[in-house]
Amino acid sequence: MARVLVTGGTGFVGAHCLVQLLAAGHDTRATVRDLTRESELRALLRQGGAGEVGGRLTLICADLNADAGWAEAAAGCETVLHVASPYPSTAPKDENELIAPARDGALRVLRAARDAGVKRVVLTSSFAAIGYGVKGGRTAAFTEEDWTDLSDPSLQAYAKSKTIAERAAWDFVAREGGGLELAVVNPVGVLGPVLGPDLSTSILLVKRLLDGAAPGCPDIWFGAVDVRDVADLHLRAMADPAARGERFLATGGDFVSVLEIAQMLKDGAGDAARRVPTRRLPYWLMRVVALFDPAVRQVLPELGKHKNASSEKARRLLGWAPRSPRDAVLATAKSLSELGLLKRAR
Repeated sequence: MARVLVTGGTGFVGAHCLVQLLAAGHDTRATVRDLTRESELRALLRQGGAGEVGGRLTLICADLNADAGWAEAAAGCETVLHVASPYPSTAPKDENELIAPARDGALRVLRAARDAGVKRVVLTSSFAAIGYGVKGGRTAAFTEEDWTDLSDPSLQAYAKSKTIAERAAWDFVAREGGGLELAVVNPVGVLGPVLGPDLSTSILLVKRLLDGAAPGCPDIWFGAVDVRDVADLHLRAMADPAARGERFLATGGDFVSVLEIAQMLKDGAGDAARRVPTRRLPYWLMRVVALFDPAVRQVLPELGKHKNASSEKARRLLGWAPRSPRDAVLATAKSLSELGLLKRAR
């Protein structure tokens, strides 16, 4: 099987991509910013069911903010899954702390892939590059034809970074890519089984609900997709000729509210959900809390916006069949509980 490079191998999506690539028989290479994390990554893969992978996994030190390591990482690979991208739980003071590594890192990876003769790069973008900055209400589901409006002054740094990085990637391949192919995966909120204690931002919402750390449920709606299905879509986009030059929106189903997620946990997570709140937080309280809490301030523009998105294209072109949002939510809770990552009862 061909060797595949996965950037950001220790990340939530990156590690699950490696698990599935190894299961499919591929030799894998992963980039990390610190080679001392190799034992941590191998532990994540064991937790994901990959077992002892030995020499079928090699690591290369490379950082999105620097040129060093990328040529070595891409050499001899047929495909690259560019998963690595910064995703903080709170907005940075300077939006360029997110935008620069996302955009410049994508271009570094694409240049290295082109120069190494890589056939295809699959870029992990986001629904954040599709469904934000929309003025007024919208009832139609978002599709791959949509792009986030960068002119919206309320747009947060993360959505800007993903939009700018993805547009830069498409522009690069069109102008300088040579024979390099590009496919893009745009996931909504990625949930599902965690493999270790370094939790992604999307998982933190479920953890906060289970820990009772949230006083209630804000009126925020978003999509949910299981990380195993996101990894599966990357592998399909990597191998299927139909994926060349295409974007694929990855959502497990209709968007859900935070209150609906809380109710899923109450109904299906057993004793682990005893602290989960099920009251809706009023808008005025959210606005007051936002004065002191940057994380709350970041989501204020999304209050009350009932969005939705369609994954029909990925299902039709690539045969993708994701789990439901409920399954993704409950798998998240189960893994957090089994790994002892929830707050203990006093």
